[in-house]
Amino acid sequence: MRDSIVAIATAPGQGSIAIVRLSGVDALQIAQKITQYHTFKPRYAHLLSLYADDNTTLDEAIVIYFKSPHSFTGEDVVEFQCHGGVIVARSVVSRVLDLGARLATAGEFTKRAYLLNRIDLSQAESIANLINAKSENAAKVLVRQLKGSLGNFVNSSKDQLLELLAYSEVNIDYAEEDLPLDIVAQMSKRLSTLQQHLQKTVQSSKRREGVMNGFKVSIIGKPNVGKSSLLNALLDYNRAIVSTVAGTTRDTIEEELYIKGYLVRIIDTAGIRDSSDEIESIGIQRSIESARESDIIIALFDASSPTDDNDKEIIEFLKSLDETITIKVLNKSDLAKQTDLDQNSNFLNISCKHNISALIDKLEQILDDQTCSDETMLVSLRQVSAMQKATDEIDLAQKQLEHGELELFSFHIHAAIEAMSSITKQFDNDEMLDKMFSNFCLGK
Repeated sequence: MRDSIVAIATAPGQGSIAIVRLSGVDALQIAQKITQYHTFKPRYAHLLSLYADDNTTLDEAIVIYFKSPHSFTGEDVVEFQCHGGVIVARSVVSRVLDLGARLATAGEFTKRAYLLNRIDLSQAESIANLINAKSENAAKVLVRQLKGSLGNFVNSSKDQLLELLAYSEVNIDYAEEDLPLDIVAQMSKRLSTLQQHLQKTVQSSKRREGVMNGFKVSIIGKPNVGKSSLLNALLDYNRAIVSTVAGTTRDTIEEELYIKGYLVRIIDTAGIRDSSDEIESIGIQRSIESARESDIIIALFDASSPTDDNDKEIIEFLKSLDETITIKVLNKSDLAKQTDLDQNSNFLNISCKHNISALIDKLEQILDDQTCSDETMLVSLRQVSAMQKATDEIDLAQKQLEHGELELFSFHIHAAIEAMSSITKQFDNDEMLDKMFSNFCLGK
């Protein structure tokens, strides 16, 4: 990384300011040449002219110098805050290239920050995800991770595994040392506690996946209960065709909206009923599949019509969904009631034509419960897979410990440490050695 890199750090297009970022060993020297100014004070905003090679002025800009290692990349970094627009920023980049820098590749600034130990892999992922965050709540989770919350959790868990590995290695190689007689029982207890904690984090992260990608909410029910009317009411415009003819909606309709800052992907499905129509039957099957894949199901029933077999089948279908959150709703509550489904308090009463506030309040409560937690959250499939791999290896290690197979125990603990380390940074075997010998008495 001896070369210096440059790129436009702001989004392309018109704007009041465009930022050109320069990083590397020659960053300060290049900045001095383009500004013809030589006494840069670190972290101080300098208002300076930027000059072309023929000494004409390219722009007047704010120039900030970040001295290594106190910068984003850990190298010398200079930022040129020039006037917005494509032409000016490109002219500055072109001049910097002439002075010896090269164009940065995608993600190279963050890669250098990782390689110089300014950030770990979880923080690097947070930066990428934060740029594409789809909701305020996703951004909050990512900012916590960017500040090192996941890294701290991983490092704490890894330290516990390293200590257990050290105990095992010492027990194998230094059996003559005075070790506690109940060390195996202690190791087993600590390992079990850690495994439960990691598994809880994996499960919690899977449940809260909607925070990052949007919560999937399906509206199901038999034909003509008002599913399309509910979708239109939630969107506040007529997205779906509403008709008194049963089976009007024959395929799923998906739209996105925000509820209290949460991104929700709402899906209007075909009415669920027994049908001999081939096309309608395909739509019904898609409705069932969509419901099974959803985070939340809104099961809509018609309060103004008697309960029939289709209603009962939907109730039974809901009972088969153990993990999915369901909201049972009676629509058309403004009409004379004929159903007997609301004999308990598990049903919400609304009217899609007049007022759905009770349903929105319920959705906000559920989304808050799913999201507002200080628990550690894994924000990518890679992170979830790595932690699941660690818990699986810990389970295998626990079984070997029960049989006194310390060599195999150490093998699986080492694999668990590597899996955990892949979330943040590569595992260094010296960490294990340091942990192992730190428990010895002085002079041994």
